[in-house]
Amino acid sequence: MSDNRIKDLHLLPKFRDSLSFLYVEHVKIDKHEGAIALHDATGMTPVPAASLAVLMLGPGSNITHSAIMVLAENNCLVVWCGEENVRFYACGMGGTRSAQRLIHQAKMASSEDTRLEVVKRMYCMRFLEDIPPDVTVNQLRGMEGSRVRTAYAKASAESGVSWSGRNYDRTNWGSGDPINRALSAANSCLYGLCHAAILSAGYSPAIGFIHVGKQLSFVYDIADLYKVDITVPLAFKISLNPPQDIERAVRLACRDIFRETKLVSKIIPDIRLALGETGGEDEPSPFDMDEAKPADLWTPANEIAENAAADGG
Repeated sequence: MSDNRIKDLHLLPKFRDSLSFLYVEHVKIDKHEGAIALHDATGMTPVPAASLAVLMLGPGSNITHSAIMVLAENNCLVVWCGEENVRFYACGMGGTRSAQRLIHQAKMASSEDTRLEVVKRMYCMRFLEDIPPDVTVNQLRGMEGSRVRTAYAKASAESGVSWSGRNYDRTNWGSGDPINRALSAANSCLYGLCHAAILSAGYSPAIGFIHVGKQLSFVYDIADLYKVDITVPLAFKISLNPPQDIERAVRLACRDIFRETKLVSKIIPDIRLALGETGGEDEPSPFDMDEAKPADLWTPANEIAENAAADGG
């Protein structure tokens, strides 16, 4: 039997070249030729796994082992989520076996000085302007709060949808008004895409800088770079004449606007900018060149210097 699996993970499709996401529920998913296929009451729908960034599995979804294998080999993140993708339960691995970017992320979060640098860069990316060097985190939060309130007010005025604040009951999803449900659904799609990008590039979704304490803290940090420009106006626009299934309408609109804005191609470069990374994005890792390569062994810096001196280096 031939083995068509990709052995060199550096050859995987780049995340920036992928489509954004696909949400499904009440379907059976199995392998179909070199891709996957969805089976439901209407028949079979093939899906090109190689060009999909994240597959979100809602209630009633059944997926085969071979389908998971194809998705993993094509660097597609699989997320198990709740109805309408408003709850996150679990996810698969990302597309790289290198820990280099995760180590850099952890270093930047381990010192208050470097952490503050990242936080300020993230806020600068949102404000699109320089921030005074002596500004405090509390002042930044105040500036961000004012920016978000202004964005909600602007979207309300432009769409004609009344706005009384972000308010919904997490235990009773259906009780929320259309605009709050639309915002939650849109942000959930954005979180899924950002989560896929973070894992694909080898970062940790848990090591956040502005947000802390949750396994998705860094996802929230990155998603916040795009909400005001993408999900907020989209949610207000759809809520003006809300369809019966507003969540589905929001998901479809998100897929369209993510493609139109080329968001998939921006996320990883924006992460690297926020974390102050240097070097080429496409530099190969030996662990991606050879997925079975054993991990390196850690040696203290002073011992490396001593060994180099003893060797005449």
